[in-house]
Amino acid sequence: MTSSPPAMPSGLVPVLAARVLEHIIASGHAAGDRLTEQSLADTLGVSRSPVRKALQYLETLGAVGSSPNRGFHVAREAAQLRKLQLPSDPVSDESIYMRIVEDRLTNVLDEEVSEAELMERYQLTRLQLQRVLNRMARENLIDRKPGRGWIFRPLLNSVDSHRESYRFRMIIEPAAILEPTFRVDRALFDKVRRQQLQLLEGGIERWTAAERFRAGADFHEAIVACANNRFLLDALRNVNQLRQVIEYHSQTGSKQDRTRLRRQCEEHLALLDLLEAGERMEAAHRLRQHLDVVRVIKTGEGAQGSESSSSRPVKAQSVEVHL
Repeated sequence: MTSSPPAMPSGLVPVLAARVLEHIIASGHAAGDRLTEQSLADTLGVSRSPVRKALQYLETLGAVGSSPNRGFHVAREAAQLRKLQLPSDPVSDESIYMRIVEDRLTNVLDEEVSEAELMERYQLTRLQLQRVLNRMARENLIDRKPGRGWIFRPLLNSVDSHRESYRFRMIIEPAAILEPTFRVDRALFDKVRRQQLQLLEGGIERWTAAERFRAGADFHEAIVACANNRFLLDALRNVNQLRQVIEYHSQTGSKQDRTRLRRQCEEHLALLDLLEAGERMEAAHRLRQHLDVVRVIKTGEGAQGSESSSSRPVKAQSVEVHL
């Protein structure tokens, strides 16, 4: 596979193609997996027509393939896809997203905002802003108000709320493993295992904070989903939605951070091995320990649970992503 694109199409096609490629890699797709235009359009917040053009462009690069009556499919493994170099926005949707999130966390932005206000503050076109707002809406971070304007949903942005979220997860996630209805979903486990391996193979350094967070959330939600109890899964998904923004503000550039993230991925893989081997009691015990260690890192609270609570905001730059 060539490492640079051939003939460059005009307009936003290469930019959208880069976003499609990032999604394929981050989602853990394997060679041969089918890609649907509608699903990609929904994920990226665009219509099907530009997605089709982006997939056609990726086909010229050998990243995806197509067949009559079946549409597009992934043509290469993730390691080969990462070698492609595609252009990106000078000001990417990701950077715009993160600036808005940071300003909301630090109360620079009010709970209610207008599109005109955001366009002026961040010097954006309406199309750029709408892409970002649509993504935030899909991730349940913001809602459109009746009429005009948008309103941010509540976020976890204090030491207290972060501690409580981990305490809650330490209760429900190990308990889900011990439910009598727990059954390993092999296909789901294969998907999250691929994601964890991709992180270990370079994703920790290359993926965005949002992509690393989603891989971690997918892992924990996959385990709870196997309990076949919708209330447990809904509860965990709600917590993940509330905490995702503060998790995006991680600093994972240092060697110490990368080592810690690698260890977390290795622990995830070990948990999958235990569950597939039927060692549910041991897996539940290790999962609780795993969450407890991260709780200590996030809140500075001692492992024995010194309960000196604080409602001060969590400083975004001091929080690291938990996988």
